[in-house]
Amino acid sequence: MKERILVTGKNGQLGFELQRSLGLFSNDGIEVIAVGTSDCNLAEVDAVRTLIREIRPRVIVNAAAYTAVDKAESEPELAMAVNGVAPGVLGEEAARIGAWVVHYSTDYVFDGKSQQPYREDDATNPLSVYGRSKRAGEVALQESGAQHLILRTSWVLGAHGGNFAKTILRLAAERESLNVVADQFGAPTSTALLADATAQLIRQAYTDGETNFSFGLYHLAASGETHWCDYARFVVGEALAAGAKLKLQPDAINPITTADYPLPAPRPANSRLNTEKFRHAFGMPLPHWQDGVRQVIRQVLST
Repeated sequence: MKERILVTGKNGQLGFELQRSLGLFSNDGIEVIAVGTSDCNLAEVDAVRTLIREIRPRVIVNAAAYTAVDKAESEPELAMAVNGVAPGVLGEEAARIGAWVVHYSTDYVFDGKSQQPYREDDATNPLSVYGRSKRAGEVALQESGAQHLILRTSWVLGAHGGNFAKTILRLAAERESLNVVADQFGAPTSTALLADATAQLIRQAYTDGETNFSFGLYHLAASGETHWCDYARFVVGEALAAGAKLKLQPDAINPITTADYPLPAPRPANSRLNTEKFRHAFGMPLPHWQDGVRQVIRQVLST
């Protein structure tokens, strides 16, 4: 049978980019199969098991997730089924056939109270249903018996799908002023970076042999840091420089506190992730967050 890589969440912003980056494996005779919710609902355990047993992939790349952070507060069972239970089921099925799993997690597993960027072995303490469901998924995969890579990231954006940067661009075309939170810190990380890094990791595992590969939990995010208000200003500034016709100017984006903008799900004030372990293990440079955001803005404006 032809060797296969299975990608879940094909219609999400990360799944979309993974189909691009992993598609190059077809040149090596490896078939990449991408599925969405209509093909397999990850909230249904039996459907997940059937999918893996039918496709029998060598690698499972799980980009599917319940990502509606605020809505999860009122849908905890669904969030837990997709984010918390399904990764463990994928791991169990992978272990049964000798496959391994790449899975993505989030800065929301931390409470954000640390003054330093979080390391992989720092204590988790998620504040929200979403964060708790993602932490449960990490643990479930770790305990499944499968070889795995868990990649925690932060503030994901891409040209495909919905995200903060695209929301800011839309609002900037409609409004002349905007208030944005300025006391939460992190690094916007592009789906292109995550997808390209994933492809390199899989290639490295194939080259080194899986017995020599450094599986485990890693933090993978763009370098540098910012807060949401400065991030929004950067998005608008870059869009204007690229010729976009906007009503909003960067200096009309005003900083506010988290308390000024209450949401159903609490957010960590510190979402900074220490990526030293990842960089040391795999030797991959991680570009500055502004580079990835700039690329996404150009893609969005060109479509």
